[in-house]
Amino acid sequence: MRTGIKTLTFVVGTGRSGSTALSRVLRLHPDVLSLNELYSCIDGPPALSQQALTGEEFWRCLREPMPVFDAMVRSGTPLPEFIYNRHPEWRYSAETSGIPAISMMTLPHLSDDPDALLDALEPEVRAWPERPAPQQWHALFGALASRAGGREAAVERSGYSLHRVDVLYELFPEARFVHLHRDGPDCALSMSRHNGYRMISLLREILRRSGVASASDLTDDHVKQLPDDLAPLLSPQYDPSLVLDREMPVPDFGTLWSDLVCEGVEHLSAIPAGQRTTLSYERLLDAPRQELARVADFIGVQPFAEWLEEGDELLDGAGRRGSALRLPERVLTQLRENCARGAEALGVQSSKSAAP
Repeated sequence: MRTGIKTLTFVVGTGRSGSTALSRVLRLHPDVLSLNELYSCIDGPPALSQQALTGEEFWRCLREPMPVFDAMVRSGTPLPEFIYNRHPEWRYSAETSGIPAISMMTLPHLSDDPDALLDALEPEVRAWPERPAPQQWHALFGALASRAGGREAAVERSGYSLHRVDVLYELFPEARFVHLHRDGPDCALSMSRHNGYRMISLLREILRRSGVASASDLTDDHVKQLPDDLAPLLSPQYDPSLVLDREMPVPDFGTLWSDLVCEGVEHLSAIPAGQRTTLSYERLLDAPRQELARVADFIGVQPFAEWLEEGDELLDGAGRRGSALRLPERVLTQLRENCARGAEALGVQSSKSAAP
């Protein structure tokens, strides 16, 4: 890369696997540019393509609010990972202006004044020449790194990201990938209690009923044919009870977890072994210094003793393991059955993974 950033790494996973805590640890490293949920906020093409974009066009991709995220904030079902909306003193609002996509979770992770950082980036990015989107991204990483005092490694981490591995690898063939994973039943149970994964499950149901592959393919006719408890979820604001109070069986999230893991493992298998590794959430909690040192080596930075100590303290007590074991036996049995495909895929992946 020609941006001052020597390595680019993506931490990918199903989400609900401790990745937010890992981002906080990575942010503490003096040589790491920690990009928190960057690609959760950028919705597909043209930014995530090989298309040539002017600086103005690229800035628009970064700046335009994510309608679904603003709708969640307005409707009282924001994700706990959202940062910007918790600060009414900041400039933008989901109810009025809309929150810039890159400001929702990425810039507040890098700065206590994300509005000022957004303002500083705007004239620079808008002045960039036309070039393929991946080159614009590399330039952005460099611009952010320079404002963070100079960083050697960029690490992007989005919780719900396994389904994008193939796209990310196509755009950034030199990138490294860390697959962060967690025990299936525990992860699925956590998903079932999370606004975002409840919404993901409902959107998957909407697509299934409509017979389309993505939300961008939905038409007004599709929406009109949806039942009254699903159609409103596609509107700018909806009754939060449609997400929060709906009965959603926990084993169904085991199916979602398996679907995501199987798809992601297949995509990861196409990446050269030296550019990918795995990281177990449980192992990270049991041996944080050892695993963080391994991750640091993989992404190309030094595992400084002070950083390992800070990471150990931050991760201490962060995890809840075995939570699924408290489910009723019948539910746990079905949940384990639904997680079996994903667990098998992880086992196959682990047997083939490169250890950094």
